[in-house]
Amino acid sequence: MPIHLPLFAWMPAAAVLSLLLSAGAPVHASQQLAEKGGCNVCHAPDKKLLGPSWRDIAVKYQGQANAVTLLSQRVRKGSQGVWGPVPMPPTDARKLNDADVKAVVAWLLKPSG
Repeated sequence: MPIHLPLFAWMPAAAVLSLLLSAGAPVHASQQLAEKGGCNVCHAPDKKLLGPSWRDIAVKYQGQANAVTLLSQRVRKGSQGVWGPVPMPPTDARKLNDADVKAVVAWLLKPSG
């Protein structure tokens, strides 16, 4: 009797991951998702680039109940004057949808360790 394995059993892991991502599987909030949105062009985990470090943002908004909503709006629409004179441009929904923006902000604000 022949053994029938699912299609995924015959595919290399990278191909399976690519297939799942292209099929609309959710991307977990992480540095990779932030990079997908282009956040790493202006922000770094622990040092100021054009914008503040992710750590500095987390410290500034720690414990604020509305932080995810506020920062998600700033990421989506852009902002100016919050961290100095350099404006933060808006993040296009084609790069990160609203759910992904909120997930990145929540991940950024999550206490580490």
